[in-house]
Amino acid sequence: MNIKKIAKQTTALSFATALLVGAGSQTWAAESNHKDTNNNYGVSHITRDNMLKIPQQQKSEQFKVPAFDKSTIKNIASAKGYDKSGNLIDLDVWDSWPLQNADGTVANYNGYQVVFALAGDPKDADDTSIYVFYQKIGEDSIDSWKNAGRVFKDSDKFVPNDPHLKKQTQEWSGSATLTSDGKIRLFYTNFSGTNYGKQTLTTAQVNVSQPSGDTLKIEGVEDHKSIFDGDGKKYQNIQQFIDEGAYGSGDNHTLRDPHYVEDKGHKYLVFEANTGTEDGYQGEDSLYNRAYYGGNNPFFQSEKEKLLQSSNKKKASLANGVLGIVELNNDYTLKKVMDPLITSNTVTDEIERANVFKKDGKWYLFTDSRGSKMTIDGIGQDDVYMLGYVSNTLTGKYKPLNDTGLVLHMDLDPNDKTFTYSHFAVPQVKGDNVVITSYMTNRGFYSEEHSTFAPSFLLNIKGSKTAVVKNSILPQGQLSTDK
Repeated sequence: MNIKKIAKQTTALSFATALLVGAGSQTWAAESNHKDTNNNYGVSHITRDNMLKIPQQQKSEQFKVPAFDKSTIKNIASAKGYDKSGNLIDLDVWDSWPLQNADGTVANYNGYQVVFALAGDPKDADDTSIYVFYQKIGEDSIDSWKNAGRVFKDSDKFVPNDPHLKKQTQEWSGSATLTSDGKIRLFYTNFSGTNYGKQTLTTAQVNVSQPSGDTLKIEGVEDHKSIFDGDGKKYQNIQQFIDEGAYGSGDNHTLRDPHYVEDKGHKYLVFEANTGTEDGYQGEDSLYNRAYYGGNNPFFQSEKEKLLQSSNKKKASLANGVLGIVELNNDYTLKKVMDPLITSNTVTDEIERANVFKKDGKWYLFTDSRGSKMTIDGIGQDDVYMLGYVSNTLTGKYKPLNDTGLVLHMDLDPNDKTFTYSHFAVPQVKGDNVVITSYMTNRGFYSEEHSTFAPSFLLNIKGSKTAVVKNSILPQGQLSTDK
C-alpha cells in the first residue's frame, strides 16, 4: 500500500471539500485544468482516427475470418491430461505458437513440426499450463497431432534466487525458437494469481528426447529464469497497478506474450504491456493529447469533446496498451529496455499476441484485440480483430496496414462453436502468403466440444496491403504450405 500517495489524495480531497463547503462560487478551483498537447513520445500510435474507420472497412470480404463448417471440427484427440483428483480428462487447448526458426518460419525438429499451446481442465479456469503437441512433417490431419505432455512440472518454479517464479500460479502464452545449436528455447509468461495478476516474461530451455521414430518426449527444463517484469518508466509494473487501485480502479495491467525475434545478430523480445511514466502514461491528461487521435485538428477537437462527454471517458483515460521490446544478452538475460514499437493510448488497454517478422525487406508487426476492450464508437462487444503495421526497421516507426491497421475481423457470438481468437501469422519460406492459426470454441462452453486448433487459412501480404485468400481454408492447426 502506498501510504504517501494515500496521504496526498486525502489532503487534496480535504482541500476540495473545504472549497465546496466554504465558497460555492469557487468550486471551479477543485477541477483539473487540462491543456491540449501533441506529444508522440517518439513512438508509433494506434490512433482514434484510424480505428473509427474500421467499422465501415471491416464489411469487406478482404478482412473477414473465413466461416467454418462446424460439422467438420474435431477435438484434438491427443489433448488429454489430469484434473486435480488425478482423473484422466480431455483438455481445452487455446493459445498456441509453433517452434520457429530465427526468421519466424516453422522449424523442422527431427522431422516434426512442434507446437506449444495453453491447455487445461475445461471445468477449472485456473488450470492453465503449457503443453507440447507435435506432428510429422507432411501430415496435416487434426488426428495426426500427438501430445508430448506438459512442459513444466509443478516443482520447476522453485528456482533458487528467482524472486518471481515461486509465486507462479499459471503459465501463459509466449514463443519458442530453435537455436543455432539445435536446442529448444521457450519464452512464456509467468502469471501470479496471488499477486494481483503479476506477469513476468520468462524463459527456459526445453529438453526433448525421441525414444522412437514416431515419438517425442519432454525430458524436463533447464536454465529456467525470469527476464523482465516492467521498469515503470517505459512499461507499467505491478506496483504502479496496485498504487492506482488495482482491480478496483478499472485498470487492466498486462505484461505478457513474449515473442522472440533476431535482427542483425541481436536477440529481442517483443511483448504486450502498458506504457510507463516516461512514454505517455495513463490518466485524464492523455485525453488531451492530439498524437493519440490522429487526423486533422478539427477532428481532434471534435473527437476529444465527444470522448470527454461519453461513457467511455474513464476507460479511455486508463487505456495505454503497448507492444514493447527489450534486447537480450546471448544467455537470454535482459540487456536493454527499449522504447515501445507502438501504443494504443485512449483506444484500448489490451493488444495481445505480439508477433513480428521480416518479409521482403520490411518488418510486419501484428497484434490481436477485442472490441469489448476498446473505446471506439461503432466497434461492438463481439468484434475480434487482428491489427497489423509495417516498418522499414524492427524498431519503427510503424505505419498501419490497409490504411487503418485492420487485417482480420471476426464477430461471431462467443457461444458459437466456430468462434475463433488468438490469430497468429506464420511466415512461409516462399511467396506472399502467411498461414493464420487460431483456436476455436471458447473454453468450458460445451460438455463434449473443447477448445481446439481452428482450421488455418491464408493471408496475402504485399507491401502495405493484406487480404484473406479466398477458398484457402486448411486443416485444423496446419502451420505451413511449404513443401
